[in-house]
Amino acid sequence: MSPRRDEIAAIIRRQIEELDVDLQMEEVGLVVEIGDGIARVWGLRSAMASELLLFPGGIFGLVLDLAEDSVGVAILGPDRGIKEGDEVRRTGRVLSTPVGTAFLGRVVSPLGEPRDGGEAIPPEGYRKTDAKAPGVIARQPVDTPLQTGIKCIDALTPIGRGQRELLIGDRRTGKTAIAIDTIINQKGEGVYCIYVAIGQKSSTVAKAVDALRRHGALDYTIVVAATAEDPTPLQYIAPYAGCAMGEFFRDRGEDALVIYDDLSKHAVAYREISLLLRR
Repeated sequence: MSPRRDEIAAIIRRQIEELDVDLQMEEVGLVVEIGDGIARVWGLRSAMASELLLFPGGIFGLVLDLAEDSVGVAILGPDRGIKEGDEVRRTGRVLSTPVGTAFLGRVVSPLGEPRDGGEAIPPEGYRKTDAKAPGVIARQPVDTPLQTGIKCIDALTPIGRGQRELLIGDRRTGKTAIAIDTIINQKGEGVYCIYVAIGQKSSTVAKAVDALRRHGALDYTIVVAATAEDPTPLQYIAPYAGCAMGEFFRDRGEDALVIYDDLSKHAVAYREISLLLRR
């Protein structure tokens, strides 16, 4: 004899009450266009500016353009394995840079990944890569000199800690040599150095690292390398990553010297990304 209708309803109701399912909401988008390190993703209506997105293969992308029905994403890695129709997931995290004293003496990418063949570096924390700089009133006055080790520069154009200085010159006039000499001269001065190589050849970066190592300057220096072989988005975020690493030492009450070599390559990378995003 078949059970009655109310008995069936009671059984179903009891099973629903006993059902224990852990549901997780996840926003997923689709790649509708990909090329030249830039992807157009549809379906991520809640994506934030500067948010990291996860592509297939564990490759991250940076949201740089928010349109009405899609987002423009710069791929922070090789884009050969990404194709139209691939799923893209939000991470809920904005772009941040790993920081810590363990990075001293190492050559890393703008994402904090080792480039010198060494082991992975455990960070002491993360800093927002494009954090807003302190206002003028909050800054301390410039009252301590920073010696470059080149007498004519220190005598005629003195540089202070907390000051910005621009090196202008034609190609192969010694701008990088001045920067490397300045880092070497900070030995024993209590100044941590961050050398950011943007758009240079790998051989040029290797020569700079070798010079720092031979003079014992690599022990207090972090080399952030985004070479010409790297994707354009990595060259774009390299100065921001180097600045975040320097701000880590600043917030601990210590002095840091950040050298960008060179910002003209960064301007080229920014123009390329802007054109590809049609901004």
